[in-house]
Amino acid sequence: MNSFIKDIFGIFKIFEDVYARIKKILIPPKAYSWQTLMYLSVFSWALSYFAIGYVRDIIALCGWLFLIAGTAWYTTDDPVKVPGTYMPLGAVITGFLVSVFALGNQETGITPIAIVFWPTIAALITAIPEFIEGNDIDSKARVPKPESRQKIIILVGSCMIISCWLQFYFVMDKWLQQYPSVLADDFRRSTFVIISEKSEEIPKNGVLILNRLQPLVEEQIADKRWSEVERWLLEANVRLAQLGKQVLEQNLAQYQEKEVWRIEPRVVNTKAGYRLDLLSIWLGPSSNANGYYLKKSCQIEPVAISTGNRRTSNRLPEDKPTVAEIDCDRLSQLIPGAPPPQQ
Repeated sequence: MNSFIKDIFGIFKIFEDVYARIKKILIPPKAYSWQTLMYLSVFSWALSYFAIGYVRDIIALCGWLFLIAGTAWYTTDDPVKVPGTYMPLGAVITGFLVSVFALGNQETGITPIAIVFWPTIAALITAIPEFIEGNDIDSKARVPKPESRQKIIILVGSCMIISCWLQFYFVMDKWLQQYPSVLADDFRRSTFVIISEKSEEIPKNGVLILNRLQPLVEEQIADKRWSEVERWLLEANVRLAQLGKQVLEQNLAQYQEKEVWRIEPRVVNTKAGYRLDLLSIWLGPSSNANGYYLKKSCQIEPVAISTGNRRTSNRLPEDKPTVAEIDCDRLSQLIPGAPPPQQ
């Protein structure tokens, strides 16, 4: 019975300790404290919700300032150092808030530029006390002591390097979003770029261009009179330039890489007729000095239309009407190097 009573009082003791800690955190010991600034921040944001126009912006600005000041005060009361440095963890948190406040977006809050400047701002916040001497009432600026200057330079310089690497990451990410075909290249010789996912062997946008171009070419050639088709092939450069522009605008409008794809034809005489090679040529960056291109070949042959609408292929008597028949490869080929010259 006694042990049971002790257990009950022990449980109450635990709740009492928890309550005391929460009370210590939530209730300011005096009016001038970090808790007061936090409450002012929450009050400002709540008040700005009901305001409009520039008044709302001013109140929200005050809320941000109270939040930054309160966080900085709380984290510097009992500072915890970032392992391996003399940077307080509070400076990292305060630097994040300052970065989001100064460089963030009003709707989303966090932006890439805010993340990039975060380490550098945190380092500057850490270095500020070294330039001030005195107490809260009487303080003045000073030149840091010689033993502190080296630490400041190393800390700020290191954080600036981290900011540079973060900026490099966002630049690469933007490039790969706008130029996804770069992922199909070989990065094994790169010392600073690592592709986590296995890259595709053939750039999908290059394949997409040829797949969308093929039916347009077939539409202009299939079942047309052979004399018209031969004239079309003589003007293939102009024809493909028009069709290629149409394909790029319709299918790669969301990518900037549409500017570095060029579409060209290659016409080759064969025994049975002609071979039309559709080329999508990559003009962007490549690990191959000569770049690469994709090719899809189409065989174009004349066929005769008999009175019974039955066709016979290859070279035909002159008295029978002749039309073109086109048959294109199902898959595109990726060929490294420069495309063959036009004949």
